[in-house]
Amino acid sequence: MTESSSQGTEPSALSTEHSALSTTLCGVLFRNPVVLASGILGLSEEVFVRLAQAGAGGITTKSCSLQPRVGWHNPTILNYGPGLINAVGLSNPGVEVMVQEIRAAKRQLQPLGVPIIASIFANSIYDFGVLTRYICEAEPDLIEINISCPNLDAEHEEMFSSNAYVSGQVTRSVKRNARCPIVVKLSPNVDNIAIIAKEVANAGADVICAVNSFGPGMVLDIETARPVLSNRTGGVSGPAIRPIAVRCVHDICRALRGSKVQVIGTGGVTTARDAVEMILVGATCVGVGSAIYTRGLGVFDEINAGIAEYMQRHSYQNIDEFRGRALR
Repeated sequence: MTESSSQGTEPSALSTEHSALSTTLCGVLFRNPVVLASGILGLSEEVFVRLAQAGAGGITTKSCSLQPRVGWHNPTILNYGPGLINAVGLSNPGVEVMVQEIRAAKRQLQPLGVPIIASIFANSIYDFGVLTRYICEAEPDLIEINISCPNLDAEHEEMFSSNAYVSGQVTRSVKRNARCPIVVKLSPNVDNIAIIAKEVANAGADVICAVNSFGPGMVLDIETARPVLSNRTGGVSGPAIRPIAVRCVHDICRALRGSKVQVIGTGGVTTARDAVEMILVGATCVGVGSAIYTRGLGVFDEINAGIAEYMQRHSYQNIDEFRGRALR
């Protein structure tokens, strides 16, 4: 989805802080736990504000790089039924532009109590550190380190997050240069995600975002016998991946039990039931991405209202009362 493709929205009924739904991530207050996941939207001040008005509790920007990146040619995204497959190619205007957009958005989002998580990606451990210094000029509330995009350039053999040691080294590079808490976004495409999570936690990660899209996968046009996406393969997201994403969050939260590291649960969350499931396995916040493509910006209010109804049915006064219940 492009920035211009999102539909307009009236100010959210949940745009003011609700104490029962509020949660704290690394000391940063979120008015509700449902945050925009990186990737679908998040390149301009205008869209950031519209997302806040739609009820998002926090906003993760699209991942930015040191230099502008065009990304892959269309077609880049396909709704294949059970989910989405995409190879957008991490298109972004570069960190200089993103710093300006985040600065401008923060002036409007702070009164609404909606934090910004600035997402970054780089081609080397050193560049991650350099990029962190640049993005800190925008004073984001948190920084997300995207080390797990499955749509790699041809010269890259594997994701940073495929290797525990390398993941830890990237985390240390960012942590040395950051002036705010850092979030490390992990891939489900590993043998044991809990091992990777422990490594980045030991390296200084404050939060883990789990998970990025699966794959890469492929969908064919059977009439032409050619892949639909211009990049041939792409990351798989949407409802079909949710059970595996929930298991990943569960495994990470169990492995890090007793530590101060928190988790943003992401992957296939479409309804309030899905969001509650993520919180039950230990997530502090819940990321929503592909659901915006299929259900529009109203999905934030719908999910928040459903969480509030669930809490009322079970007599929960706040989210902490049921967070991690499935781990006990």
